[in-house]
Amino acid sequence: MKKDILEKGAILQRDKETYAIAPHIPGGITDTATLRKICDVADKYRVQAVKLTSAQRIALVGIREEDLDNAWKDLNQTPGAAIGLCVRSVKICPGTTFCKRGVMDSVGLGLKMDAIYHAMELPNKLKMGVAGCMLSCSEVWVKDIGVMGTPKGWKILVGGNSGMRPRIADVLVEEIATDDEVLAIIDKVINYYKTCGKKERLCRIVEQIGIDEFRKAVLG
Repeated sequence: MKKDILEKGAILQRDKETYAIAPHIPGGITDTATLRKICDVADKYRVQAVKLTSAQRIALVGIREEDLDNAWKDLNQTPGAAIGLCVRSVKICPGTTFCKRGVMDSVGLGLKMDAIYHAMELPNKLKMGVAGCMLSCSEVWVKDIGVMGTPKGWKILVGGNSGMRPRIADVLVEEIATDDEVLAIIDKVINYYKTCGKKERLCRIVEQIGIDEFRKAVLG
């Protein structure tokens, strides 16, 4: 029986014959040349659909297994981490780069996070998001690690989940001024998760031990 092909970023579809692939588009921000290339590949391999995903990727749905290698070669892009036990694409809102409501540069910080962590192997899958204001369009309250811009700086959240057992994140750090400080704290959270010896989602660990104990374990 066919199954997902992790090394090719290929997700088996409902027909149990064809696959979906999604090139990595950091923050969902790209240019027209990349869009044209994706469309050219979609036409060449006669995909069933081109889908905009909730993770800010563009999925090519309905590719035959024998076409996967050539499709990736034509795309000349890395796969978005849509499957596997790893950090998924960091979800980013427009922030002060584009949005009239943005108070913090979510695009700048989010792209830094994506460059560091996207596809990093971990004990389980991990989702992150960055919001440029408290409207939280990138859904940071239901991410394993969320960063939210406020008029006073960055707020760091942990332990959110929107899956089968939804959970609103807890506030790990109330106010951080700089991107570098945020990245340093996220690094501590990731390192703790790597070494804590548990294979559950990070949200489940926060849920089990409580935010106070988690904060002590991560930040001292």
